[in-house]
Amino acid sequence: MAERIALLGGTGKEGKGLAFRWAQAGYEIVIGSRQVEKAQIAADELNKLLPGNKNQVTGLENHQAADWCDIAVLTVPFAAHKTMLEDIKDCIEGKILIDVTVPLVPPKVKKVQMPEEGSAALQAKKILGDNIQVVTAFQNISYERLMKDGDIDCDVLVSGSSKEAREVVLRLVKDAGMVGWDAGPIENSVIAEGMTSILIGINSQFGVHDAGIKITGVKRD
Repeated sequence: MAERIALLGGTGKEGKGLAFRWAQAGYEIVIGSRQVEKAQIAADELNKLLPGNKNQVTGLENHQAADWCDIAVLTVPFAAHKTMLEDIKDCIEGKILIDVTVPLVPPKVKKVQMPEEGSAALQAKKILGDNIQVVTAFQNISYERLMKDGDIDCDVLVSGSSKEAREVVLRLVKDAGMVGWDAGPIENSVIAEGMTSILIGINSQFGVHDAGIKITGVKRD
């Protein structure tokens, strides 16, 4: 694969789940963390799950991972979002950032609460500027679905600052075994981000962990 993918702040469930799917597809993956030991532990866990225990996933400190990668994927809690972006900005200049962050504000995580910029992705775009392409995706995919074998019965809305960047991410969505939809400009990120709080509420109502979304009425490729 051409791109090298770094999951920044990737030791949590979402980061490890995405890393697992892309490693299965043959991508070279790095897990990033503030503590390199924590990143290496997460990488070791994933390598044991891959066919033949191939060491396709490695662990590095966040700055090292951001320097190394072609595409950065940010998977941190919203409370760390702004600080993390400011910290890695220089390392991802000229690259694509896939922002998976959802602006959840505990304890009311079932309530949609957007930042003053309008969404987490718009906050990222404001901080990072025009030399970094920000694309938002994967907010509505649970860890439980990511760790299942085979295709994932859930769709991904992809919005971002350019059509070219969205096309790159849509390919990564497909390679990870999901169906992606071009959801338009980055301003539309508010929809997918807000949907997460709704899905959390549905999960709570029905005692499940993996409620998701699917687009209907359109021919699926």
